[in-house]
Amino acid sequence: MKHLYKILMLLCFVHTLSGQSIRKSYQEMTDYEKAELVDAFYELREGPDLFNDLAVFHSQFFNFDNTIDPTRRDLHFNLPDEPEREIFLAWHRQQMFEMEQAVQNINPRISLAYWQSPSDQALDSPLWDEDFMGSFNVNWDLRRNIGGNGPMPTLGELASLYNISDFFQFSNELERRNVHRGAHVWTGGAMPTPLSPRDPIFYLHHTFVDLVWHIWEEIHENSAFITTSMLRYDGTYAFDGETLPLVNPNDITDTRSLGVFYAANGVANLNNYIVSNTYRPEEYFYYQYLIEAGDNFIIPDGANCRIESVNGIKFLPGFEAASGSNLVATIDNNTSLQRLSGNKTRVKKAYSFDENINATIIWNEDDKDDTPIIIDTYPNPFTEKITIKLNKNTNCTVSVYNMMGGLIREEAFQNTNTIIINKLYGLSTGFYVINVVDAAGNIILAKRVIKM
Repeated sequence: MKHLYKILMLLCFVHTLSGQSIRKSYQEMTDYEKAELVDAFYELREGPDLFNDLAVFHSQFFNFDNTIDPTRRDLHFNLPDEPEREIFLAWHRQQMFEMEQAVQNINPRISLAYWQSPSDQALDSPLWDEDFMGSFNVNWDLRRNIGGNGPMPTLGELASLYNISDFFQFSNELERRNVHRGAHVWTGGAMPTPLSPRDPIFYLHHTFVDLVWHIWEEIHENSAFITTSMLRYDGTYAFDGETLPLVNPNDITDTRSLGVFYAANGVANLNNYIVSNTYRPEEYFYYQYLIEAGDNFIIPDGANCRIESVNGIKFLPGFEAASGSNLVATIDNNTSLQRLSGNKTRVKKAYSFDENINATIIWNEDDKDDTPIIIDTYPNPFTEKITIKLNKNTNCTVSVYNMMGGLIREEAFQNTNTIIINKLYGLSTGFYVINVVDAAGNIILAKRVIKM
């Protein structure tokens, strides 16, 4: 029932948000894709400068002391104290989508790629080749100091993240620790500053961070935000004369809501998606290796879709191309792909000085006790009551919110390790968020639950 519900929810909003993308490790990109992606990044700095606009916005709203002005919203480090403001993962997912759409307006075949930093940390990695990400350091005056600081994440730290079952705890650990932090400080230059989106490697790094969230969500199916709006993507911000869409963070917890699929180890699985042609007349899914399309991948009547691989395409049970749809599936040996930009000159364009390039980011809250004290929260889904078990007695306040952020119930508990929230049978069926705050004001639990 849970999987059916997720699919139904996805199909409800995919038509308004969907794009097109098979994202893969940069190591699985063809030479054609790498060259076209680099050229597209250069082109985006000509005329209206999307790189600079995203960097300045990211810097202006990076992180505020909300005790001084509680009305100001920000992008980073809202956890663990302010889960009602938390948008880190969803905001950066939409940021990657905005950049990718701009790239695909130049060449619909290409997409963002990810840098798998826990296993790719060599100073002479192909990532930094002069015809790939190394091209930008001098030309854009990024002043990287690759490998000068650290530490980079380990595969063990990545595995530990996947074992965290609570969404807000997972998001906080991901944001503050090495899986996210490591590549920023290790790269140097703009990357460990609020102006990090100046560096194109930011987008390969945050595409990996987005992949980590995608995998976590596939495991736990538990992502949920209290807030229903996001800075920049609130329907009021315009870039290059176009107002960006209004996006509820809870509508993009599944990457397929944006038409984004992640490939790995030579396979891209396209599933549970409806082609909608929202952003361009033909949705284009391109991957060098095997593409498998099935399990409710649907091309409706009137929709246009192209699936292209260098090696192979399989159509599996559940794939549907309706009568009246237009599907083109091709195997290309990569010899017919012509560079759209030819031998385009890659213009040198240093950024103007911004004082935030010297800003210090405080990644960890070292004065806080990060030891989990929640043992269990059950049942989920619930009908009449919820029980929360702690590993020690504590004084705390428990609040129950609906998904619009409205407070439904609030109760105080004294010197107990077992919290029981009774008389919930009157609530409507749907999703709710439970917050547990200790006597010092620290949030020790923020969890989405389902009322049956």
